[in-house]
Amino acid sequence: MNDKFKKALIPFVLMLIFNLGTYYLTYGHNFGAGLSPHVGILLVSGLIFGPYGAIGSVVANFLCDLIRGYNPILAIASAVVSFGVSYLAYMLWYENYNGRPEVSRPKLNNTSNVILFFGIIIVCGVLYSLTHGKLFYLLYPETIRINTLIEIRYFLNFINSSFIFGIIGVWISNRFDFVHIPKTSKKEYNKKLYRIMGILLILSLIVTLMIDCNVNLNSYIIITELIAICLILFIYLTKPISSKIITINHKSIPEEIMNIFLLATLAIIIFGISISGDHILITAIDKLLPLDKTEIIISMMAFIDVILLIFLLPSISVLKYIERKVIEPILSFAKIEEFIHENEKIESEGLVDLYSNYINEKTEIGTLARSYTELITFNNNYIENINEIEGEKERIKAELDIATKIQAANLPTKGIKNENYTVNGYSKPAKEVGGDFFDYYELDEEHLAIVIGDASGKGVPAAILAMISQVMIKQLLKHNQDPSRVLYLLNNQLSENNPESMFITLWLGIYNRTTKELVFSNAGHNPPLIMENDKFKYLDIDTGLVIGIMEDFDYVTEEIILSDEIVLFTDGITDANNDKNEMYGEDKLLNFFNEFKSENDPIRPLLDNIHDFTKDAEQFDDMTLLYLKIKND
Repeated sequence: MNDKFKKALIPFVLMLIFNLGTYYLTYGHNFGAGLSPHVGILLVSGLIFGPYGAIGSVVANFLCDLIRGYNPILAIASAVVSFGVSYLAYMLWYENYNGRPEVSRPKLNNTSNVILFFGIIIVCGVLYSLTHGKLFYLLYPETIRINTLIEIRYFLNFINSSFIFGIIGVWISNRFDFVHIPKTSKKEYNKKLYRIMGILLILSLIVTLMIDCNVNLNSYIIITELIAICLILFIYLTKPISSKIITINHKSIPEEIMNIFLLATLAIIIFGISISGDHILITAIDKLLPLDKTEIIISMMAFIDVILLIFLLPSISVLKYIERKVIEPILSFAKIEEFIHENEKIESEGLVDLYSNYINEKTEIGTLARSYTELITFNNNYIENINEIEGEKERIKAELDIATKIQAANLPTKGIKNENYTVNGYSKPAKEVGGDFFDYYELDEEHLAIVIGDASGKGVPAAILAMISQVMIKQLLKHNQDPSRVLYLLNNQLSENNPESMFITLWLGIYNRTTKELVFSNAGHNPPLIMENDKFKYLDIDTGLVIGIMEDFDYVTEEIILSDEIVLFTDGITDANNDKNEMYGEDKLLNFFNEFKSENDPIRPLLDNIHDFTKDAEQFDDMTLLYLKIKND
């Protein structure tokens, strides 16, 4: 079903139900006598459904007027005026008045909207009752003597039923979302002219009331008043809607408060209308007062409205005070959400200025404002510090990347492979740089130096110690090829100035390819694996003392005949842990090499074997491996 047709059909059906239903239930009262709730449908239809709702309710009301026996000319004139009244409610709601926080769909969520809602009901009620009173004056001369009473009847019925249907209609429309929201017009128009027309419309109603009270009316005056009021009304209704309409749907604290207030107000009105229609009460009053029963109903409605007015004025004043002193500051504070972005400063001088308006308050609002202001300051200072730290981290990262490249470049990049032997190595630090290193290089045509070391700790300090040791060993070997003597000299130099008590384990060997003799010395490093009789075993060697702790330590020179293969490693290999906190260990390392029968490089297969064991567990120590394989004829 077409959306516009639905917006006209719903008011059409409601008007038929309340108009004819009330008419027949009250035994055919016309001219506003008794209860006439259908007049409130006109206002609510325009307010919620816009021009489509106004048309739907007016067409139904026109048909009802004919059924109820009104003059066809009166029914047509009433339809024209009723459309203007219904559409006026829609236009007045979407007007952007000074002091109104925002223009939105019909919502009674703050005192401004509630006061506007009451104002629309009163203006439209006065307009409807005055114009219809004058139409009756012209077309039903027999009602002239009670013309003022008819206008009062319609006015009381209009404001009471509009209030009830309005609250219920707005509540339902906000839950089922069938409100007609106008599109903001970009058409240029004379704002001053329409502002004047709006003022003139109010003034015309006031002037008409004054004339009616102080002048003997006649048809010419009535026609003039009708033409003037309708002309101003329909000129005003041509005004384009230019307000920016907020369509965000969310619950707010003011709306919750207003709901309670409006429910209480609604209960008072419904109670008043219900007792005004109570047959026993009407009969009792009828015996006491010389009034027609229908006038008793109107009098009781007027009495209830007076009570309601006494309730409304102080209540709205209190709510306005709460809104200004509590709700508005809280809503202002809530705007901070728009300015909060992860890892960013809250850049909004206006927001801080907004909080500053409440800083001197002695209430909890002042405490909250001061807290928010300090929070913004602390947050921005924190973000600035974080940004500085992040900048420093980026600088350190860049420097570490360079250090990683330097350390990697200081290690052999290719293995040595000739007719006598193959030597190769691998090192992977746990962090960007590490304390492990390995090295191999030919000292001359017969001798090959191989060295592996593991500095204490991890990261940059360990890397510096490892690189210093690597460079110093290379320099010392140029003048002395005795491994124990080299370790002795290196130990003394590093122990001489070592305030952090750092140390390094080292294994240094020199292989003679002619004699196949391997001369080596150990400084606290893991014993290597050596192959003898086609089987690997751990070489039994002197432990020695780690480098850098104690000066003048005499290291032991040992020698073996290397006829097959030797594997050197750091404890990062054997100490590799899995997620069950189990170590790879020396036994698994020994088993791997005993089971590895390929002539290919064993480094990658060993790393894969360790990875299969550790799976996704994080590497916590540097891992370094070096092997020397002798080629036999």
